[in-house]
Amino acid sequence: MPLYPRRIEQRLDAAIADTPAVLVAGPRQAGKTTLARQRATVGMRYLTLDDELTLLSAQGDPAGMIRSLDRAVIDEVQRAPQLLVAIKKSIDEDRRPGRFLLTGSTNLMTLPTVTDSLAGRMETLTLLPLSQAELHGGTANWLDAVFAGSIPAVSKAMVGPVLVDAVLKGGYPEMLARPDARRQRVWARQYLDAIVQRDVREVGSIEKLDLLPRLLRHLAEAAGQPRNSSQLGAQVGLDGKTVVKYLGALEQLYLLRRVEVWSNHRLKRVSKMPKVQFIDSGLLATVVDLSRAEVERDRRRLGGVLEAFVFSELLKHSTTSDNEHQLLYYRDPDGFEVDVVVEDAAGYLVGVEVKASATVTAQDLRGLRKLSAIAGDRFKLGVILYDGTETLPLGHGIWAAPISTLWGV
Repeated sequence: MPLYPRRIEQRLDAAIADTPAVLVAGPRQAGKTTLARQRATVGMRYLTLDDELTLLSAQGDPAGMIRSLDRAVIDEVQRAPQLLVAIKKSIDEDRRPGRFLLTGSTNLMTLPTVTDSLAGRMETLTLLPLSQAELHGGTANWLDAVFAGSIPAVSKAMVGPVLVDAVLKGGYPEMLARPDARRQRVWARQYLDAIVQRDVREVGSIEKLDLLPRLLRHLAEAAGQPRNSSQLGAQVGLDGKTVVKYLGALEQLYLLRRVEVWSNHRLKRVSKMPKVQFIDSGLLATVVDLSRAEVERDRRRLGGVLEAFVFSELLKHSTTSDNEHQLLYYRDPDGFEVDVVVEDAAGYLVGVEVKASATVTAQDLRGLRKLSAIAGDRFKLGVILYDGTETLPLGHGIWAAPISTLWGV
């Protein structure tokens, strides 16, 4: 399996050089272990908590384990969160940078023990599945470019069946390494089964696990569409509170992301109905049984999975951007909507619409124009990403651009 350069490598090296503990967090099989072993310096001991004996030691005597380590890589640290208190004590006694390089397959920053124990002592970096920029050698950060007012150039746009194949594969290295679509689908199903049957149990006390695959299917079918927890629960036989708990677990495991609606008033966003996006389009395509043959029969079925693909690419750019960005969406009671609204820390916006076709019509501009009118001077740019080859202005700060400008090669 080929090794691809990861965009966070430079940031990881910088963090190791000046911070006692660094956590690389992200989904299983995204490449965290490979990256950690590559960046580990001489003299760092490697331990994985996927090893049962090591896990037993970490759970039974966390202080003793950490006391025996001078500098170490600890893989899948979420399996023994009690280690983090022992790591805090060790760092307080010896604050040399680069002592602990940790990886975690759940979002540990949602755990109070982590934020309390390692505040100011640990830097967290997110590693998601491979981006198209990493796969194809793109160097530009799309978000930094568009917030600066330009869209990255692309020498040869990826369109048609080639783009469809990229969307259906997603970014997991193991899935990309499989020789054909059938083998890729086998891997993806087994990966999803492992999350549902094993990893969810480690995140929290989840009841009625037998209904989780059914909920996942409904979430996949409604990906990119606002749904409240009561509606989802009614479809699968769960109450709203249980659905919220399930969503939280799947979000912690980096399978999906809840996306809030953009509003002029930030405090009002939490009262609006979020939508759910899958972080990897290949896994989403597997859940909804979407193949290239299905896309050729009915192109409309590609729309939701393509939106997830673009959302995922934008999310990956946000993890390596020079600035902080939040991914939201826009929808109002009059039916105007924008698939992704990217907001920076200063409140400036870039709107992104996703089109599965090679044509752009005046109707496609409605949502971006409405967002521009509401946001006023804070609206930096609107971009319709489509299955075409030309980057062209459409007036009022709105552009049409190939989807492959996201990786710009």
